[in-house]
Amino acid sequence: MASEISPKAEISPKARIGDNCKIFPFVYIEDDVEIGDGCIIFPFVSILNGTRMGGHNKIHQGSVIGALPQDFDFRGEKTECIIGDSNIIRENVVINRATHSGGRTVVGSNNFLMEGTHISHDVVVGDQCVFGYGTKIAGDCEIGNGTIFSSSVIANAGTRVGEGAMIQAGTTFSKDIPPYIIAGGSPVEYGGVNTTMCRAYGIDEKVLKHIANAYRLVFHGQTSLFDATNQIREQVPDSEEIRKVVQFLTTSSKGIITKL
Repeated sequence: MASEISPKAEISPKARIGDNCKIFPFVYIEDDVEIGDGCIIFPFVSILNGTRMGGHNKIHQGSVIGALPQDFDFRGEKTECIIGDSNIIRENVVINRATHSGGRTVVGSNNFLMEGTHISHDVVVGDQCVFGYGTKIAGDCEIGNGTIFSSSVIANAGTRVGEGAMIQAGTTFSKDIPPYIIAGGSPVEYGGVNTTMCRAYGIDEKVLKHIANAYRLVFHGQTSLFDATNQIREQVPDSEEIRKVVQFLTTSSKGIITKL
């Protein structure tokens, strides 16, 4: 089915628009843009050069996709902003494209970005994440699948959040937040295993106990992170989730958040 495009939208003839899209008045789309099938683009949205968008996304009023990176190192290179499928991007969201030639900012699929969210240059976001009102993700961050950011969370540059983690409202963090946990406060601290969402993602009770035991070694032990990680390998039964915890801990360059 042909797309329904308002004559009041300003769309470059070079842009590629898929089938069955609905584009409202006062939308602005530049030359080097690709939009997949079934997308809905509400009024006053700007989709700028370098954007590659999948299908069935809903982009609400005032959002800017593929905005120039807010990075002093940017020299006008050709970079991309990759958006997956079936995302809901609410009002006044800004997603920057990458800084350096060949770079990508990536937002996966089935994410919900609430009003005022900002995803900065070179960030990589997984699938099924929720970003609460006014959340700001600085450049070069990595956000795992199924993470939840409450309102007004600030992730400082280069930090990582493991899959299934939840960050409480108003939290600012500059170190990595491991998978499957709740984090919050000022300064940010470990607040336990995110059992509700882990169960929702199908992690069984036995594995949940193993995850809790792993984090007791990390956050309540008297050893270094290196020693705690070795203790996890030796003492906690193996599973896909435990391997993800160990892999995250052993590859952290920023260090991880503190214990309670």
